[in-house]
Amino acid sequence: MPAIRTQGLVRRFGMLTAVDGVSIEVRQGEIFGLIGPNGAGKSTVIKILTTLLPPTSGQAWVAGFDVVTQAPLVRRRIGYVPQLLSADGTLTAYENLLLSAQLYHVPPRERERRIRDALGTIGLSDAAKTPVSHFSGGMVRSLEIAESTLHEPAVLFADEPTVGLDPVAHQAVWEHIRELQQRFGMMILVTTHDMEEADRQCDRVAVMHHGRVVIVGSPASLKAHVSPTASLNDAFLHFTGATLKQGGSYRELLRTRRTAHRLS
Repeated sequence: MPAIRTQGLVRRFGMLTAVDGVSIEVRQGEIFGLIGPNGAGKSTVIKILTTLLPPTSGQAWVAGFDVVTQAPLVRRRIGYVPQLLSADGTLTAYENLLLSAQLYHVPPRERERRIRDALGTIGLSDAAKTPVSHFSGGMVRSLEIAESTLHEPAVLFADEPTVGLDPVAHQAVWEHIRELQQRFGMMILVTTHDMEEADRQCDRVAVMHHGRVVIVGSPASLKAHVSPTASLNDAFLHFTGATLKQGGSYRELLRTRRTAHRLS
């Protein structure tokens, strides 16, 4: 049984079709990437799959359960790392994890052990009592990943998990994701417009453009389809006829994310 399956998934916001007939299957235990530029529909797909947003039409199943008719069962089996900051800066790392353990209904007798293990896995044991407002971006992201996996979910969703991070923090976050995947056998779905990241980290990717999935395959197979020396960015251009634009200021990025959050 696939970890994730969608069939003709559509989501409209008024006259705008953000997701247009998406049908994919994601295997157990793989790291699967939704790749494409900002506005391609990646985050909207994740919001539907995490039950935060109902589809306009079509169906989706996560861990074997329908995201609309069996939403509570889906939520118990997933972890979610959103684009927007989710860790509370006024709380310590330990307090953030304890709050997540309570929200995810981790049994009380298991909480201390899981929190201790999580802090060790992400390298924050010595910072357990430090307010998160003092953390670097990479430390915050690693903490958020730990929060979302305390209940040992079957599927982890990570929406742009390394956006804005420096190369060292970027590498550390992916090391933590890989370690958690190997420990719990999770299927991980990530969104990114970083072609190098997708090439290095994903077992398979779905190329999204204007709300549609253009093609699905391993990064190696997509590159090979273009030429022996092609990059994943070359493959994206080949299959979509578009380029990835990653410009814009911090203020523009913040405004865009707030607008998308409000619409969702």
